[in-house]
Amino acid sequence: GSIETREVHSAVAFVSARREWLDGKQNERVEVEAQKTESGLVPTHLALGSCHRGGATSGFTVSEFTPAGKLLVPSGSSSKGLHLHCCCYMEPFTILHKASSRKTDKISTGTGKSRTTRRIDLTASLPASTDISDVNAAESNERHYSNMRMEAFEAVWSSTESSIKDVLREANATIFSEIHEWVRDSFDTIVSFGVPNFHEATQPFPVVKDATSKQIFTGLVLTRNIEFVDDLVTFEDLKQHLKSQGCHVANLSSVDFSSKNGVGTCLRSLLGQFVTGSLDTADISMLATWYKEQQNNDNPVVIIIDDMERCCASILSEFIHMLSEWVLKVPAILIMGVATTVDAPRNVLPSNALHRLHARKFTFQSLPEKMNYVVETAFVKQSSEFTISHKTAVFMRNYFVHQNGSVTSFIRALKIACAQHFSTQPLCFILHWFLRDEDNEVPQSHIYGLSQERMLKLAFDLPSWKSTNNQITQLSGETLLDGLTQLKKLHKTWRMVVLCLYEAIKGENVQLLDLMCEALDPKGPFASQFDIGSRVLPSDDSTSQKFHSLEKNKGLINRAIRRVKELPANQLLVLMKAWEKHTVDVPEFHSEVKALVLSLLKLEENGESLNQNKVEMTNTRKQALRGHLNGADKNLRVANEKASNLVDLMVRRYMCPVECVALHEVLCFDCVDQLQAALIGDMRRRIQMDLQDFHAIIRCSCCSKRGSTILPSMPDSSIMYTLAQEHGDVVNVHDWYQSFKSVVLSTHMVSKRGKSRSKQHSPTPKKRKTTSELSQPSEASIQARFCKAIVELQVTGLVRMPNRRRPDYLQRLAFGS
Repeated sequence: GSIETREVHSAVAFVSARREWLDGKQNERVEVEAQKTESGLVPTHLALGSCHRGGATSGFTVSEFTPAGKLLVPSGSSSKGLHLHCCCYMEPFTILHKASSRKTDKISTGTGKSRTTRRIDLTASLPASTDISDVNAAESNERHYSNMRMEAFEAVWSSTESSIKDVLREANATIFSEIHEWVRDSFDTIVSFGVPNFHEATQPFPVVKDATSKQIFTGLVLTRNIEFVDDLVTFEDLKQHLKSQGCHVANLSSVDFSSKNGVGTCLRSLLGQFVTGSLDTADISMLATWYKEQQNNDNPVVIIIDDMERCCASILSEFIHMLSEWVLKVPAILIMGVATTVDAPRNVLPSNALHRLHARKFTFQSLPEKMNYVVETAFVKQSSEFTISHKTAVFMRNYFVHQNGSVTSFIRALKIACAQHFSTQPLCFILHWFLRDEDNEVPQSHIYGLSQERMLKLAFDLPSWKSTNNQITQLSGETLLDGLTQLKKLHKTWRMVVLCLYEAIKGENVQLLDLMCEALDPKGPFASQFDIGSRVLPSDDSTSQKFHSLEKNKGLINRAIRRVKELPANQLLVLMKAWEKHTVDVPEFHSEVKALVLSLLKLEENGESLNQNKVEMTNTRKQALRGHLNGADKNLRVANEKASNLVDLMVRRYMCPVECVALHEVLCFDCVDQLQAALIGDMRRRIQMDLQDFHAIIRCSCCSKRGSTILPSMPDSSIMYTLAQEHGDVVNVHDWYQSFKSVVLSTHMVSKRGKSRSKQHSPTPKKRKTTSELSQPSEASIQARFCKAIVELQVTGLVRMPNRRRPDYLQRLAFGS
C-alpha cells in the first residue's frame, strides 16, 4: 500500500489503529514494532483506553514494550470490528502510516486455531534520504557548540566580574581600615570603664555607671550613592572585612525598624545572627549571656544599620536607649549609613537619643569615582578583550545618568551585553582564546564544536573584513591569525592612549566613560584618518596637517592635549611617571617618556638647589640667579612642548577606534537595540508579541503554519486577543463571546461533517457506532474559558473592564505591536 511519512514534534503523540476481525478468531492480536535509535526514542509505556465490540464496551490494560520493541494487544471475543485508541508518551520520532492491506497471513497453532497477525512497522520504510545517525550527530554538535559557548561566556565574564569586585574592594580598603582602627579604639575605651564578671553580666538588668559610660560609639558613614542597592554591596564588603579582623558583626536593615512590630523585630534579627537555636522570646540579656558564655569578650560587637534615614525614628530611638543601658555588658558599636548629610541624625532622632551617641564621620568614595574604577577595569585594563561599540557606550552612559544611576545596574547592563554578544556572535569563543593568551596559534574551533572551514567562512564573511580585504585571495588559518593579532595589538594601543589622556585630564572632574565614548566614535575627527578594516597604521606626514587643523575643535581629547602644555613642573612629573607605567608595552613611546622623566627630575633638583641658595647669594649674583631661573622656565616650556608632541603622536598613530579595525565584530558588541530592550523594554509590546507568536514559546508546529487563521488549538488568551483586533476602541462583549464560541466549536463541527461524509460512503452496516467522537464542550465551560481569558487580558493591561454606563462593552488599551 501507500506509505505516508509525518513528523511528530509534540511530546505526546496520538496513535490510532483500526482492525477488521473475523468471526471465530479468538487469538487475534495487533503487534507494534519500534526500532530503538541511538538517542533512545523508543516508547516505554502505552495506555489503552477502551475496546468497543459491536456496541458493547469493555476496558483492558496492556503491558509495556518487550525488549524486542514489540507490543502485543490481547483480544477478547470475536467481533466484526475493533477500534483501538491509545495515547503513547514518547519523544519526537517519525511515524509511517501504511494503508490497510486485504491480505492476511494465517498461522496454524497446535490447537487447530488460526490467528492473523497485523504488523505495523514504524521504521522499516524510512525514506532513503533520511539518515538518523547524521541528524543525531548534527544535534549533538549543536548542543556541544552551545555548551562550549556558554562555558566561554562564563570564563570571560567571571574574569571581568572578579576584576571589578577586586578594584572596588581596593578602592574601599583605606576607609575600611580606618573604620576598623576606630572600632578597636572604641572597644578599648568601653573596656576601660570596667569589665563585669560572669555573674554580673548574666543578670537581667544593666550595670549602673556614670552617664559617660552609657554613650554608644557610633560611626556615621556617608555613602554618597544614588541608589540604595550600592549601599547594600558596600556594607556587605565592610561586614566581611570586619569579620576577617575578628569582630562580631550583624547587619540590620531599615525594614527591621518598622513601626508595625516594634523594637522586638530588630532585637530578634540581631539575636538571630549571633545566638544559635530557636528564639521564643527576644531579650537583650540573651545577647549578654551569649557574649560571656562563648568567650567572645575579647572582640567588639559591631551592628551595621544600612540606612538610618529610612528607619522609624521612635523604634530606632528605643533601640539606642536599650543598647546604651547594656553597653558595658555587650560592648556594641553602631555603624549607621547616611545617604544625604551627616546632619541627618539630628533630623531623625530626638535629643535624648542623640545624647546617647558618640559619633564620628566616615565618607566613602563618590559615585563618579567608583564608576571610573569600573569603566577602567572593564574596558581599558581588562584582559578579556571584550568591548562595546560607540552607540552601545553612549546608551549605557545615558542609561546610567538618566535611568538608573547605580554601579550595580551598570555592571548588570555590562553582563547582559556580554551574554547577548555570546548568544548572537558565532565566533565569540575567540574571546576565550584571547583570555587564555593563545594568540600565537590559530584558534582551535573544533574544541567548541565548530569546524575549521566553518570558522574561516564566518570570519571572512564579516562586513569589516570584506570591506577592505577583498584583495587577499588566500584565506587560510594564518590569514585569520594575522588579522586577530593585528586586532588585539591595535585594541591594546588604543587603550594605552585612552589611559594616558585620562591621566592628563582627570584632575578636572572628567569622567572616563565620557572620554571613552569620544574615543570610540568611528566617525569622530580623530578616527577619520583610519580606514575601516585598515591593517596599516597612518603615516605621520599625511595626517599631521589634518590633525592640527582639528585642534581648535571642542572635545575631551583636545582638552587633554592642551592641558599637557599648561601643566607646572611638579604636575607634569607626576603625569610622566603615570605615562611611564602605561607605555611599557610600546617601546618607542616608553623610551621618550623615560627621557622626559629624567629631564624633569633634573630640573626639579636644580630648582630646589637654587631656592636653597637664594638667601645666601649676594646682590652681585642676583642677576646671574635670574638668568638661571629664566633658563629653568625655558627648560620647563621645552618639557611641556615635548610632552604635548608626544601625546600628539600617540593620538595620531594609535587612536584607532575598535570599529575601524577588521574582525572587530568578534570582540565588539554592537546590538544596542537588544540591550535597550533587555534593560528598559516595552512590556505591553512584548506581551502583544508573545500573544501573537505563542507558537514559538510553546513550540507548536501546527499553529506556526496557521497564517492569519484562528485555530481552536490556540491558547484562549491568544484567540481573544486576535479576535479583538477586528474591533475598534471598544469591543462588544456579546459579539466577542459569540466569535470565541464559534472558534472553540469549529473543530467539533469539522469532525461531525467528516464523520457524516464517511458514513455516506461507508459500506459497513448502520448499526456500527464510532467511538472517536470528541465530547463537545458545554456552554458553561466555554463561558468559564471566556471569562478567564478576559481577566488575563485585563491583568496584562490590554483591556479595561466594563463600567456601569456601558456594561456590555470593554475598552481596548493597546493597538498593534
